[in-house]
Amino acid sequence: MKESLPKGTVLLGDCGQHLAQLPDACADLIYLDPPFFTQKTHSLTTRAGDRSYNFADLWDSKSAYGNFLFGRLKLIHRALKSTGSVFFHCDQNSSHIARIVLDDTFGELNFRSEVIWSYRRWSNSKKGLLPAHQTILMYSKTDDFKFNTTLTDYSHSTNADQIIQRRVRDERGKAVYERDTEGKVVSNGAKKGVPLSDVWEIPYLNPKAQERVGYPTQKPILLLERIIQLVTDEGDLVIDPFCGSGTTVVAAQLLNRSWIAIDSSPEAVELTKARLKQPVKTRSNLLEKGRASYQNVDKAVEASLFGMDYVRVHRNSGIDCILKTEINGLPVFIRVQRPDETMADAAASLSKAARNKGDAFLVVVVTDRGVLNLLGNQSDISDIHYVDATSSALRILLDRAIAPQGDKLRKINATQSRPQSEAARTGTA
Repeated sequence: MKESLPKGTVLLGDCGQHLAQLPDACADLIYLDPPFFTQKTHSLTTRAGDRSYNFADLWDSKSAYGNFLFGRLKLIHRALKSTGSVFFHCDQNSSHIARIVLDDTFGELNFRSEVIWSYRRWSNSKKGLLPAHQTILMYSKTDDFKFNTTLTDYSHSTNADQIIQRRVRDERGKAVYERDTEGKVVSNGAKKGVPLSDVWEIPYLNPKAQERVGYPTQKPILLLERIIQLVTDEGDLVIDPFCGSGTTVVAAQLLNRSWIAIDSSPEAVELTKARLKQPVKTRSNLLEKGRASYQNVDKAVEASLFGMDYVRVHRNSGIDCILKTEINGLPVFIRVQRPDETMADAAASLSKAARNKGDAFLVVVVTDRGVLNLLGNQSDISDIHYVDATSSALRILLDRAIAPQGDKLRKINATQSRPQSEAARTGTA
């Protein structure tokens, strides 16, 4: 009989030694985020610059890494309840090795899902496609695993028939909409949504997130909360053998689950204990309101900039877009005047948004000609340029601005254009 380790404990040391002390079939969920076989030493400094965290992910060979995983997964398998699940976090460096070891330990038939955690990150200089996902492999101990079905909203492409009508298989095995003997539509009942898929778009923690603590492989609490809610209930035991910054057990504590955390790094153990005392979770508009919550560029803005080659800016209240072509080495920030604001308001919003972003060429696109004439093309903010709400007028202004630089800078990329406005033809813009 193994000695029972106290729940709600952060343990320092090799997880293999601590897992060996667990009683059989005690855990409902074991989530592990082990080294990824990156063959690098990972290091990161806190935002305040007062602390650094690092760990070595260096191995003699793939066999050495596989043997390391195999020994610990055997102990994890023993500690897992018959209704329990294991979630193994990995990436392209280690997923192929982990899959072989997990199949051998849990059995190929107990593989349940390959979850793709998808996120958007800043680009890097690496040649090739930008890595924008990690993999989480889900295995159960038996067929009798606990699973709490999660429903999500219907996609924007779902039509009314798909929502209201029940589907059945016809005599050929083809899915068709069901109708009764009189040919009337058969309803599929309450409109609950669709089951959660195996692709999860959950934002990566940005550098300014309050939740970020400076640990190099920190995961967002929202990701671990989803995993915990899928396969456990309140009071169930969650174990993380490679707890790192402690995200798993912070999420477990917030969800009223029991937990045990293990790590071989004294700094990681200290950090985990500190986070448990004052848990901070970053909210996500993406999850709460959908991707549309990030967008502040409306149809009117798109119409005003028709034909221009620009990058839309969604998370800024003053800048609508940035032209892809610079002017005299400066980025071009653009704001389109809103129907409910004056020219002065639009200029002030743009100027404020650009204040701490270095030198830039600032343009307000005027949607109210009367206001433009009233101001005489001037405002209290001297570095703002005004153009009529057509791409042609904007192109003329920018051509004039770069004229001293020669013809090689004269062209502003555009895919289409509209007829010039009267302001553009007469040069009043």
